[in-house]
Amino acid sequence: MIDKYFKQNVFGISGVEFLWGLGLPVVIESTFLQLFLKSLGASSFAIGFIPAFFFAGCSVFGLLSSYFTSDMAFKRNAVIWLHVVSGMSLLFFGCVLFVFGKITAIILVFFISYAIFSVCIGMTVPVWLNYAVNMFSAKRTVTGFAYMMLAQHVARLISSVLIVQWVEKYSFSLKASSLIFMAVGTLFALSAVLFLFTREVARDGKKNDRGGRSLVRYTIDSVRDILKNRNFLCFLAADMDYFVVVTAISYYAIYATSFCGIRPSVAAGMFVGFLYAGAILTNIVLGTLGFLSMRNKYILSKGAAVAAMLLIVLFQDAWSFLLASFLFGLCRGTRSIVFGPAVGKLSGLSDTTSYFAVAPLLTLVFAMGLPLAFGRFLDHFAWLEGDSYRIVFSVSVVLIVSTLFFLLRVDFD
Repeated sequence: MIDKYFKQNVFGISGVEFLWGLGLPVVIESTFLQLFLKSLGASSFAIGFIPAFFFAGCSVFGLLSSYFTSDMAFKRNAVIWLHVVSGMSLLFFGCVLFVFGKITAIILVFFISYAIFSVCIGMTVPVWLNYAVNMFSAKRTVTGFAYMMLAQHVARLISSVLIVQWVEKYSFSLKASSLIFMAVGTLFALSAVLFLFTREVARDGKKNDRGGRSLVRYTIDSVRDILKNRNFLCFLAADMDYFVVVTAISYYAIYATSFCGIRPSVAAGMFVGFLYAGAILTNIVLGTLGFLSMRNKYILSKGAAVAAMLLIVLFQDAWSFLLASFLFGLCRGTRSIVFGPAVGKLSGLSDTTSYFAVAPLLTLVFAMGLPLAFGRFLDHFAWLEGDSYRIVFSVSVVLIVSTLFFLLRVDFD
């Protein structure tokens, strides 16, 4: 029944992801954002709050949206409004920056706006992922996600080219940057309209609805259900390399521009462009064409991440950073098309919102702690200059390799 709407749903959700893809290189897994904040005088520790806030928002506030939407058979309206609100915080910051310029507290205003954005994203992600998973049949979920993420990554690639041109012309001037933030917020909010083209079908099977439970009881029961699922816990541990890679992406552009002679416009735009070129390739080969099993897709992802880290540790040339960006893209692109279907498969539930909401809570300490610890280390050992970054990336290699132990224990069948 649900495959009847496959093309319609692919069109609608891909349109949403295309508009988000135009804005995501500015605010999530971004090199532009870190360089923008560095131009305002932010420390490495402060920059570490970008991924930390994002992971905290996804970990804590996803529970609220999971709880309040758990009894909804149809979740499209909730998904639409959550997408609209997510764009408003960035639009607000862009307006403040445009009107007031570099006021004393501009970095504080940014982090308040970004914290609100992270909260909104945290509430959006589990509901959106559950909605996206349920738009496609089990056999066509990976294919549907591949088309969806392909649209997003093509848009990210287009955006990265525009960022290069913008930064080369205006650098990180406050007026120019404010226009970027306003445009991103507007794109995010407008994307919600395209959800109206999608169709959802109520799914049969085991659910985890509220059933009259309080938020606390719902959370406890959801956590208990996940803790009983040893297979899923191994999967979560295996997925920890995601946080390592995102943290590395948060710092490698600063390392490149500060110690390796890479121009800021190249780091802000071309790094992201190569990253999304890698993601597009993996979306086509591993998603649309369906090469490799789910386990082998994850092994390839981890191998690409390790190779990227070693490249920027051993070489300090433009080619090494561009190739590393491409490999980061392979890693991130693979994860984007297999994570949702894997959670849906390993949970055993027809409504997987609680799994998408609780899983980040279980990884919160590591997800928040790693970027802040790396940022503190880089500030404390600033006298080591580029070597401090190379130490951080070397530690990242060890962490990624260690997740292979858990991946090999996951039964995807």
